[in-house]
Parts: sequence; structure tokens; C-alpha cells
Amino acid sequence: MNYKYAKVEKENFITVVTLNNPPANTLSSSCIAELRILLQELGRDEETRAIILTGAGRFFVAGADIKEFVSKLGDQEQGLALAEGGQALCDEIEALKKPVIAAINGPALGGGLELAMSCHFRIASEQATVGLPELKLGLIPTFGGTQRLRKITDTATALELILTGRTLCASEAVELGIAQLAVKEAELLKTATAIAASFVEGKSMTSVMRAVECIVQGSSESMEQGLERERKRFAELFLTADAKEGIHAFVEKREPDFKHV
Repeated sequence: MNYKYAKVEKENFITVVTLNNPPANTLSSSCIAELRILLQELGRDEETRAIILTGAGRFFVAGADIKEFVSKLGDQEQGLALAEGGQALCDEIEALKKPVIAAINGPALGGGLELAMSCHFRIASEQATVGLPELKLGLIPTFGGTQRLRKITDTATALELILTGRTLCASEAVELGIAQLAVKEAELLKTATAIAASFVEGKSMTSVMRAVECIVQGSSESMEQGLERERKRFAELFLTADAKEGIHAFVEKREPDFKHV
């Protein structure tokens, strides 16, 4: 289907989703709803093994559509609906069993940083900036920012960044673990594509998806629960044709021919 707020390009099992809501790629309610549908479809798409999220133009995502808030102020139910929609999008991205990489090409502020933090891996252009300035609007981050930033950094760092609302450059974001890598702007998509390929090429998607699940879901579970999930998924993979092929290929010193089942 055609999308109003995103461009979708597929090549070699890697799908690039470019957010395209000019001038600043803000996340309106309708944009969020469309992105949820798009990402659910990519989660089911057998031709997509890894996903890259980036932004068109100068911005990754400047944040939520603040103009949309004006007509909803004073209505607690409307505020709850806005928060639930943004959280649902970010939760669904994080829960995808295919690797999702944020290629942060420009400012990722407020909901934009929250969107990026829900991805499994984040690469920033050297020109990118990130921050959660919501307190300057009399609000708080509400697409998961108070929780994901705390998990990615630590409680004290999350408090400092959210309470000051200060903006970080790409190198500062990498230093704090908010991004894993900063690269030159011209190299951003090339680097993101190479990393996405390294995640999935030569591997069974069945095991890739189980690994992503165990790592992501395990981050919110106890060690005991995470280990139990790991044991179960390992045992399930023992029944698969790909595990049989992979083990035999290793023993026979040849490249495996995975069928992703």
C-alpha cells in the first residue's frame, strides 16, 4: 500500500523506512497510526529481515505534533489517548523480532528520540542532536522516554537530561549509550545498511528472531525469567530444519543453505 507519512524501499531483505512528514517529520496521531500499520506489515513480511528507520530532509523526527495538542488541552482523556498512541508505536517497534536500526540523520527531539530509543540499535549522523525538552512545555516525555532513557543510561543521567531538557550532540549521545555509533552524514545510510546486513546475512531468520526476542524481552524480566525464555527458545530451535542444516554445514565445513524455518 501507499503511505502518506513514509517512503519504503526494500533491497536485499533490508527495508528502509524514511519518515516523510515535512517540514520536521513530526509525529501526529495520524502519522503514528500509519507507522504502526506499516511496521506491523513489515513484521509479517518475509522479504524484510531487518528494518532501518530514518528521516527525510534535515530532521529525523522533531517530536510530537505540538500543534495537535492545542485543541486537546484541558481534556485528560485526549491526553491519555495521545500518550497511549505514542507508547504503543514505540512498544511495537521494540517488540519486533526483526532487528530495527535507527539512522538518526538530524535532530531527534522529544518523541523523535523516544522513537529512536525504541529501536534495537542507533547510529547518529555527526550533525544529529538528541534531547527530551518536554518539561519546557509544561509536560513530560510520554512515548516511553522516562523509562527507556533510564534503562539505556541510568536513573541519575535520565533525571539530569529530562529535568534540564538539554540537547546532546552525536558524540555525547554515543558516550552515554543513547547511540552506538556516530558517522559522517554522507556515510549514515551506508553504515546502517552494512550493520543491518551483518545482523542477518548468513543466518537463519528463525534464530535471529529468537535472539532478538530473548535479548529485548529479557531486559524487562528477571534473570531467572530471561534464562527460562532462553532455554525454551533454544530447545524449540532444536526442532527446526535450519538448526539441522546449520549444524551439518558446520561439521561438513560448507556454507549453510537456510530456509528460515
